[in-house]
Amino acid sequence: MNVSGKTAVYGVIGDPIAHSLSPTMQNAAFHELKLDNVFLAFKVPTTGVENALRGMRGLSIQGLNVTMPNKAAVIPFLDEVDETAKFLGSVNTILNENGNLRGFSTDGAGAHHALEENDVDLKGKKLVLLGAGGAAKAIVFILAKEVNELVLLNRTAGKTDALAESINLKFHKKVTVKTLSSSTVQESLQDADILINATNVGMNPHSNESLVKPASIKPSLVVMDIVYNPRETKLAKDAKDAGAKVVDGLEMLIYQGAASFEIWTGKAAPVEVMRQAVLKQLECGR
Repeated sequence: MNVSGKTAVYGVIGDPIAHSLSPTMQNAAFHELKLDNVFLAFKVPTTGVENALRGMRGLSIQGLNVTMPNKAAVIPFLDEVDETAKFLGSVNTILNENGNLRGFSTDGAGAHHALEENDVDLKGKKLVLLGAGGAAKAIVFILAKEVNELVLLNRTAGKTDALAESINLKFHKKVTVKTLSSSTVQESLQDADILINATNVGMNPHSNESLVKPASIKPSLVVMDIVYNPRETKLAKDAKDAGAKVVDGLEMLIYQGAASFEIWTGKAAPVEVMRQAVLKQLECGR
């Protein structure tokens, strides 16, 4: 990588941020397409968001990814927010167009592409979603357009009720809300087609945990776990053992990153290059 006075700067803001795979993924993509760009990680707590976006304008940083805990905090300081991000109240991608800051959400698109690339047919299907955080909202917003029925399971019922009402009003789909427990998961999966874990359960260092009992997983179920550290969660392993189709959580990360890349550059993202860069980084233990 040759950095010069002409090199355009991109980055990701969040706190913590040292664990982020975005610099590895995006710099590999820039290098592959021979773009004179560099992607950096910036530690920015929520209290520093306003100054960070002033700096984005002042330093002509061309694009940013936004991760926790700043996805909602950036919105008041943007000039425009697209329909998806506005509905979700969450932005994970910012484009700087000559000082005009535009916000987008690519998390849901990342999940959709991951399922699509794994030949998962969503039309007419019943989706069970665990969790109701930012990632869960983004996934539901995109997938609700195609699936027939949704079941939202979350420990905080009120939070899920609001999400379900919004989805029902916008897409006129059947949405069922239940408090997340072993029994409600088991009951909901009896006639489900797709299960997505959008919680952090199963993430290192608690990699032996899962919200789903192995006996609840049938071979016809499609299972997606957005957790990618460890590379194979307990849920993913149990699903494979049951003969179910498993969609790797890393795929959502890669495709949401690819969507951000395309917003910034207007060019098709080199998805396979991005995937291999991330896999190599994970194998090296970061």
